[in-house]
Amino acid sequence: MQSDIPNVWYKQFWPWFLIVVPLTSMVLSFSMMYLAFNGKDSLVIDDYYKEGRGINLKIHKLQQAKVLNILTKTQVSSDYVEVNFINGAPDNGEALTLDFFHSTQKFKDFSVTLLRDANGMYRAPLKGEVSGKWQLSLHPFDENWKIQKVVSLPQASPFDLKP
Repeated sequence: MQSDIPNVWYKQFWPWFLIVVPLTSMVLSFSMMYLAFNGKDSLVIDDYYKEGRGINLKIHKLQQAKVLNILTKTQVSSDYVEVNFINGAPDNGEALTLDFFHSTQKFKDFSVTLLRDANGMYRAPLKGEVSGKWQLSLHPFDENWKIQKVVSLPQASPFDLKP
């Protein structure tokens, strides 16, 4: 005694399958639109004109480091940084600034002030995590020269930091 009456539509598999696929697509699309409109991209520079004007000044600082023939051996560990000048050390022993710029996450950027000890070695303690890819920029306080390099940290052996 089976009846030939079909089941109601909401008890079938295929109508629900055909409803869930576009519904999921709409939910994901609206989520992506929300992220696109409300998320901020920290890698974008707001004022390209100002940045373009300053590029010549940056090039001049790098060229000045080449003229001074600056060459350093730099060691970065988990809790300190050491910079040893092989050539072109500052004569007056002034403090230097070493900037750490993270490749993708701007909030991780920081700077340390390197002080010279009695042996002529520049040192500073590190407080944050330094693992990953970083752009290092070494310069004095008056910023008349600058050397920079992109490195992956931590490294077991010292690396050259030169113009």
